[in-house]
Amino acid sequence: MEMEGADGAAVPPSLADRSHRSSISSMCARSVDVLVYLIDDTVVQLSVDSLMSVTVHELHRIVRDALQLPECAMEVFTLWLISPLLDEPSLQFRRNVFFPKRRELQIENEAVLRLLYEEAKFNILEGRYPCDVEDCEQLGALVCRLQLGPYDQDQHTACALKEKLEAFLPAHLCRRGHSLLTALWKRGAKQPAYEQGLLQAYQTVREEAACDEPEALRQHYRAYLQRCHQLPYYGCAFFYGEIDKPAQGFLHRGGRKAVSVAISLEGVYVMDSKEKHVLLGLRFQELSWDHTYPDEEEEHILWLEFDGENEGILVNKLLKIYSKQAELMSGLIEYCLELNVAAEASALENSTLQSPTLPPLASKQRPKLRRQNSVVCSRIQHLATIDYIEDGKEIKRVKPKRTASFFTRQFSHGAASYSAVQAPAESLEQG
Repeated sequence: MEMEGADGAAVPPSLADRSHRSSISSMCARSVDVLVYLIDDTVVQLSVDSLMSVTVHELHRIVRDALQLPECAMEVFTLWLISPLLDEPSLQFRRNVFFPKRRELQIENEAVLRLLYEEAKFNILEGRYPCDVEDCEQLGALVCRLQLGPYDQDQHTACALKEKLEAFLPAHLCRRGHSLLTALWKRGAKQPAYEQGLLQAYQTVREEAACDEPEALRQHYRAYLQRCHQLPYYGCAFFYGEIDKPAQGFLHRGGRKAVSVAISLEGVYVMDSKEKHVLLGLRFQELSWDHTYPDEEEEHILWLEFDGENEGILVNKLLKIYSKQAELMSGLIEYCLELNVAAEASALENSTLQSPTLPPLASKQRPKLRRQNSVVCSRIQHLATIDYIEDGKEIKRVKPKRTASFFTRQFSHGAASYSAVQAPAESLEQG
């Protein structure tokens, strides 16, 4: 069982509203009514005997049976507790963070594919998965096909799509300011007509003539998931926190920026909650990390350390993430690294047994979106970091800087492990 949105962290409005309703609706001497929520807000009502002694696996099986899902759903989905304060937690049936993306496209069961599609769509529409407009339109076109059927030029017009735009595109793209100030500020600027791009993408959704509708649905579910797989944070667990804003102007403090932190088996991604774009994306080989506990008035902090530059000098950068979930994030990072090491050892052993003369299997790299200014690209210039560098045996700060790691927690297995940056000591100032 996994947990998200705990300890007072912000959660998306639709989840926050839902979390105020307890998943335990009534209790009697022999059984308890338990409500399990799907990502599309569907409620599965279960009657569970001896709730205090039932295991998570048993509860998972009861949910699978109620939804008539195959045995493979045991690996694909897990149970999540969703609550801002864990006072009346909502129990949700959602994707397992540790289920490999490559195995999703091998699934044949339509019900399982539909649940994965619904969760991916929810994260796209809510802006949890930052996505470029072009990709939003392509994904939205698949939603149109799945909800409205094959494209019909007489029925499916730009005006018709505009009326339901938020069902197909992320909410932040659909919102248009209605206040007088917004009108004056944007006077003369033409609002993007996203429904036109959506309509054009809808027209290009391919249909196989010999394919029946159930098979067509499976193909479109897979197409949606496959496009989402290009986003590096697909399938991540999300946490919420704040980072320092870079100082702007003379003696002006930058304040803080709300961020979401996405963690998966591949790495860590820090995203701007308001602007809906990536601020920092790091694979585990590119970082070391730690968390610090609060002292009196201090806060929980997750520290991320990575290589960077400061005025042309190679440095180590430290990013502070303030979050009550810092310890949870640190623990998940450590667990993901342990799983990766075990998987690599298993792959190496299998490859050696099968063909001792062959080199170890190379890990496949997913294609990256290479558009200029893509929302998936890191924006390190928007971060307020502490920069350090090592000079001999001393750690010197380079307005702010460093390289011998503060932290012992690193991806320290194999040749690709994170290591301190070495650079000449010129132009350094003692911190």
